[in-house]
Amino acid sequence: MKSSSKKKLCNTPKTVVQPNKDALIKRLNRIEGQVRGVSKMIVEDRYCVDVLNQVSALQSALDAVAMQLLENHTHGCMQGAIKSGKGNAAIDELMVVLRKFAR
Repeated sequence: MKSSSKKKLCNTPKTVVQPNKDALIKRLNRIEGQVRGVSKMIVEDRYCVDVLNQVSALQSALDAVAMQLLENHTHGCMQGAIKSGKGNAAIDELMVVLRKFAR
């Protein structure tokens, strides 16, 4: 891997203001509540299939958050990197992230 792909390309100080921050936080808070619900289901000895269905819903909810962040990154950070001539490094960085989701 090229050393340039290890650098953060968005807003050099490693911070990025998400364009839909409030909606993302709302989703994450809902997911947090779902996690507590799954924990409660286990404490209450609920039927395994019911718990697994809730875990599946959690995974889908987290995937939706990840896709929104990926879209934001592509339209913001990557687009800016490509315009500034750092497109190859941005693509390398993106591919590292995508490989983590493809596991």
